Formats: sequence, structure tokens, C-alpha cells
Amino acid sequence: MIEDPWTGLIVIDELRRRRTRAPRDAGLTMILDAGLGLRETADIAEISGAHIDLWKLSFGTSVFMPMSVLAPKLALINARGIMTCPGGTLFEAAIMQQHCRDYMTRARALGFTAVEISDGTIPLPALRRQRAIDCALELGLVPISEVGKKDPADQPPPDQLAQQALQDLAWGAEHVIVEARESGLGIGVYDDAGNISLAAVDTIASAMGGQVDRLIWEAPLKAQQSALIKRFGLNVGLGNIDPHKVLALEALRSGLRFETLKPIAEALHRGPRRALDAMEPPVGAGLALQDRHGDR
Repeated sequence: MIEDPWTGLIVIDELRRRRTRAPRDAGLTMILDAGLGLRETADIAEISGAHIDLWKLSFGTSVFMPMSVLAPKLALINARGIMTCPGGTLFEAAIMQQHCRDYMTRARALGFTAVEISDGTIPLPALRRQRAIDCALELGLVPISEVGKKDPADQPPPDQLAQQALQDLAWGAEHVIVEARESGLGIGVYDDAGNISLAAVDTIASAMGGQVDRLIWEAPLKAQQSALIKRFGLNVGLGNIDPHKVLALEALRSGLRFETLKPIAEALHRGPRRALDAMEPPVGAGLALQDRHGDR
């Protein structure tokens, strides 16, 4: 069986060669799982697992799953080398009354391989944020922090988001998520209609410098994903992706959807290659010409 059914088509091969391969340091895809069952989890992992880097059980949904489902679900995902983590809101709810070590010890025992450290709802003093990252590292979990607030009326400025992200990375966070919630509306770098503020994105990117590749931008809407791919290239970290649309996102990244193929086609048309509207020779014409003249 051919592992890659379209290998050999030059343009597709060129586009896909530029895409990072798992395990990735840049260009991560984080999906948002709000309650997939075992069979659906297995199906998504089978068809899209190679393109998923972080599988987040959103909000506090894992609290309501029976162990008979949660344990094999996490084992199935982990077996594919995909990081698994509970949502940041669950972290915030837990540490309001318990030490972060209690929460993270339980997360590891359940089978999670990463934890999200955030303060989207509650205030989290810098010392506790740093200690939570340390705690995750000590327990062998991958610390992934999140910057930003969930309340549309309490949105930090872009430069503040960048400074917190840089601090988290310095403390040991592996990646930093830029908050946008599951809607992508009125939060972070998006306005109430979900339109992206490229000025805000540029402010964050400029402040992050060479660390910008370690950001995962929550971008649940296709227009947001497209804008970020155009701004940073196909290897931009994107999160809050619908589990059923991972391959659609991968196609978008690789220039196989209108939004990202159009600029590639325009560049080819302007370049030294054969014009796109030139006549192609009939199939087999090259062989017929060779037969007529023989080898010379």
C-alpha cells in the first residue's frame, strides 16, 4: 500500500516538504475535544493523528468522563505520540483551593502528558505561575502556559501578552497559547466579529522575536487560520481546531485550499515557469516523438 497516495506530483511534494513533521517545535496543531467518545477518538487519531500535536480535553470535560472511557482514550492518543492535556480552566478551578502539585499529580496518574497553566478567569500571582511550571517539570509533564483573559471586558494589551509569554518560556514553559476561547470572538487579537488585528499580531511577534514559533494562536475560524498562515507561513502554531477539521487545516497550511493556493498560483504565473494557460502536449506525445526519431 502507498503510504502517501499523491507522492510524485511536483507542486504538492514541494508544498508538503516545507511542512514540519512531528514531533514539532514549530507549527503545532492543538485540537479542542469537548467530549469525543472512544470510537470517534480512534477514528480521528487514525486519519488525522500525524497532524495533531496537542489534544486538549477542553474546559473541565474530563471531570465528567467515566474512568472506563477516559483511561483508554488517553492511552490511545498517547500511543500516537500526541500530547494530551486537560483544559486551563480546570487547572484554575483546582488550584483555587489545592496545591498545584495535587492537581498535576492526579493529571499524570490519569494519563495526561501535559498541563495547561493559565489565568484566564482567576488572578494568578507571578510566583504561583512560576511554581506551577516548575511543578509540571518536576512531575514529568509538559508545561504549556496560556496568556490572555476570557472576559471580553478585561483584555490585556498585546505587549503585555508578549511579555508574559516570554516570561513563561524563560520559566520553562514548552509552548505558550494565545487565548481566544472556543469562539474566537472579541478575545485576544480578534474583534467581536472574529476579524484579526494584524497590528496586535505584529506587536506580539515583534516582542517575541525568535521565540514567536513557540506560540500557539487559538484560531477556531478558518479566516483566522488563513490570516495567521499568510502572516507567519505554514508552520505557525494554531489551536482550538475542530477535531473533524484537522485535515482541512493541513490542506490550508499546504496551499491546497483557495485562500492559500491563490497567492501561490499568482506567484507561479508571474515567475519564469510556463504560463498556466499554455497548451499542454497531448498525453504520450513525448514518447511518440522519441519513437519517430529514435535515440540520438
